[in-house]
Amino acid sequence: VIKCKAAVAWEAGKPLSLEDVEVAPPKAHEVRIKIVATAVCHTDAYTLSGADPEGCFPVILGHEGAGIVESVGEGVTKVKPGDTVIPLYIPQCGECKFCKNPKTNLCQKIRITQGKGLMPDGTSRFTCKGKQIYHFMGTSTFSEYTVVADISVAKIDAAAPLDKVCLLGCGISTGYGAAVNTAKVEPGSTCAVFGLGGVGLAVIMGCKIAGASRIIGIDLNKEKFAKAKEFGATECISPQDFKKPIQEVLVEMTDGGVDYSFECIGNVGVMRAALEACHKGWGVSVIVGVAAAGQEISTRPFQLVTGRTWKGTAFGDNVPKLVTDYMSKKIKVDEFVTHTLPFDKINEAFELMHTGK
Repeated sequence: VIKCKAAVAWEAGKPLSLEDVEVAPPKAHEVRIKIVATAVCHTDAYTLSGADPEGCFPVILGHEGAGIVESVGEGVTKVKPGDTVIPLYIPQCGECKFCKNPKTNLCQKIRITQGKGLMPDGTSRFTCKGKQIYHFMGTSTFSEYTVVADISVAKIDAAAPLDKVCLLGCGISTGYGAAVNTAKVEPGSTCAVFGLGGVGLAVIMGCKIAGASRIIGIDLNKEKFAKAKEFGATECISPQDFKKPIQEVLVEMTDGGVDYSFECIGNVGVMRAALEACHKGWGVSVIVGVAAAGQEISTRPFQLVTGRTWKGTAFGDNVPKLVTDYMSKKIKVDEFVTHTLPFDKINEAFELMHTGK
């Protein structure tokens, strides 16, 4: 058993608490990882807020991490101690019907136990003050050591800087994959990206690499515009600057609507606007943002009858390949990092995220 520091969420709505925890050794087909760097994501904040119907407490959150394999359980062949890895919140078992289908990456092998905050055998590897602590998204990267299923790790280039590539564990790969794999953005096309946080910037980067000729960034916070342009946005607008709905503005700006739109906020009203900003006959709108529990999307069916497509995506790209692309300077990663803080300042990191900094 390893004793180490972890940020424990004892209950919903309270700040994380830095605690000494015990991390049990990995069982069969499990891997124990020394986490070197982790990022914070709105998904962690959503569960911490208490709004997540799958949220269980006490829990160690975190799902954008990178580290070094410390030890492996029986039967593990994919990785060995000393390997550099990124934990995957959507695993890749290679055996289920989802993994065997080239159309998706949504492996379901350990979905039930992962959703309950447990390892595949139905137990936890974390204890603190004599209490069992739940896992989160199969990763729990807010701990100096974590245990994950062997199908939930991607071995990556050992030379990669872990304080940067940890972002490929969720945000960047989700946004980038939404553009290049889900929407399959075509050269010369026009795109609109709603929400210019980390995921939105990754969508912009994907659209640019795919050859889009016009990429319109949309956000209420104009301080994000300069960064969006650095990533490839050709222009940026704020809905607050217009009297009419933003979808009408975009339809006028683009002679009938955009070819591709992306909702990167998790706001069902914006999801509707993003669909309705698409061009009749071929427009595709991709939902990337995660809305709160119980919310529903709506639009007039005529929007779809007249040839628009509504899609969704999660964690859309191959992590080791993205690391390689980053190392060969094909994609940006460093530019996504705004602040680097010591682990004990994790609550400050959440505050910076909530204030849009």
